[in-house]
Amino acid sequence: MSSIARTTELAAWLAADNLDAAIEAGLIHWQAQPGDDPAQAAQVAAAGQRLRAALAARERHRARAVRLRRIAAERDARRPAPASSGVAPALPANVAAILARAKARAGSGGQ
Repeated sequence: MSSIARTTELAAWLAADNLDAAIEAGLIHWQAQPGDDPAQAAQVAAAGQRLRAALAARERHRARAVRLRRIAAERDARRPAPASSGVAPALPANVAAILARAKARAGSGGQ
């Protein structure tokens, strides 16, 4: 198929909103050639540019999703494992002492 016929075919598919057929025919790699109809070539070039931009955006989105999953997995790996028993963990000694003093003061009426 000649370049002119290919450009005409791609332009026809784009006009018919048949983007799948245009992609299968090589819209992504299409380049204007001497002798192509300028209006058709402009239409095909614009559609190819939009397609390449969309594919690049999709790739960036996928890479971001992979990066976010990796960061979440690393964050989860750094977290301590929850206690397996249903009992709440004991307070650290210094916190327990502060709590005991506060309870003692509250029980004595603040005297």
